[in-house]
Amino acid sequence: MSFLKRLWGYITTLFKGGAEKMMKPEVEIEQAINEAKKRDQELRNQAAKVVAHRTQLESKMENAADDVGEAREMAKQAILKAEEAKASGDAASQEKWTKAAQSIAMKLQAAENNLSTLKTQYENASTQADKAKQAVQQNAMRVSELAAKRMELLGSLEAAKMQESVNEAVDAMSNMSDYEAVSLDKVEEKIEKRKAEAMAKAELREATPEGSELELKEAINMAQADAKLEELKAELGLA
Repeated sequence: MSFLKRLWGYITTLFKGGAEKMMKPEVEIEQAINEAKKRDQELRNQAAKVVAHRTQLESKMENAADDVGEAREMAKQAILKAEEAKASGDAASQEKWTKAAQSIAMKLQAAENNLSTLKTQYENASTQADKAKQAVQQNAMRVSELAAKRMELLGSLEAAKMQESVNEAVDAMSNMSDYEAVSLDKVEEKIEKRKAEAMAKAELREATPEGSELELKEAINMAQADAKLEELKAELGLA
């Protein structure tokens, strides 16, 4: 049985290690960020419950304090009524108000005990709420640090990919030992040929009537342009 357990543990570890090797680094980074955000949200939800419990105790304490105050005033009034009856010699009324005061006093005692218990609970809840808020703040800092680390890791990953690409290019160049360099002589010959043909066509065109007419038009245009410049200079007082 122990052997099978160890064998299963070995297989599980082997499979996990293989899966981690197959997983892309950027995917692992995103999974880590998502898991951290999930834990952060869970922690915030739990902390919210703790803080809400403290707030509920605050409300209960206020109501309990009101009950104590009301019971105390009613007990005082009952005592005064009993004293008035005693002074007037009304034994029946004295007994009635004395019993009423005793009953209210018991309620007052119960209300004070309840208030004391709530105060203790509130102190504990306040301590727990402070710890919960501190835990949320600390975890938020860890998430921020993890996010910053994510940017750093992604940058390093891109740099690694770029270096790998450069290495592959260098390796490819190194493997091209039988590569024959392309000669540019034929290319240069073709360019010179086209250049010579273009110059010859231009020279032949100038020798034709059409070429002379074009040259004359260009001369006229230049003369007109010079005249326009002189006109503009005159307007500016530069002539």
